[in-house]
Amino acid sequence: MFLENKTNRQKRQGWIEVIAGSMFSGKTEELLRRLKRARIAKLNVEIFKPLVDQRFSESDVVSHDANSIRCTPVDSSGNIMLLSSNTDVVGIDEAQFFDNGLIEVCNTLAAQGLRVIVAGLDMDFKGKPFGPMPGLMACAEYVTKVHAICVRCGDLAQHSFRLKASEKLVEVGASESYEAVCRSCYNKLKSGQIAI
Repeated sequence: MFLENKTNRQKRQGWIEVIAGSMFSGKTEELLRRLKRARIAKLNVEIFKPLVDQRFSESDVVSHDANSIRCTPVDSSGNIMLLSSNTDVVGIDEAQFFDNGLIEVCNTLAAQGLRVIVAGLDMDFKGKPFGPMPGLMACAEYVTKVHAICVRCGDLAQHSFRLKASEKLVEVGASESYEAVCRSCYNKLKSGQIAI
């Protein structure tokens, strides 16, 4: 009887954690912190990012503060399922760039007993929900919304304002292409009340 109870306690429960916010809000930094702690706990960790994100490195997830961790770049969410065997924790950065199949992938991994930690932009540069992020936030057990500081006025920023004139949805960039701004400054920039 005692051995049976001990075995039941060791069976893992999976869940999904989502870290969402604008650019420069610390999403990747928080993802790296959680993944490094999982490694300290001697858990098997696999980290993935979309192949399209090669801003700082082809094979690392890198924060704007230059902290990094080795990862596997993949071109679709389905590849995450294929590469997640013998894993306790799956980390996914820049989730907004993945296809909507990522929602099912994360739910399947969590149902298999894995801890799934996902970081990504919750809104695109137009202020609209971005890719699979709204669906992931809806089905996650834990959602952390992080904020940057508005570079225009110093308030909390929740928008990523694109500095370049482009209507392309996916435009990978950093501070040369985007600013973190609050709602008020975002609306003023969009309407031309504030100069870019």
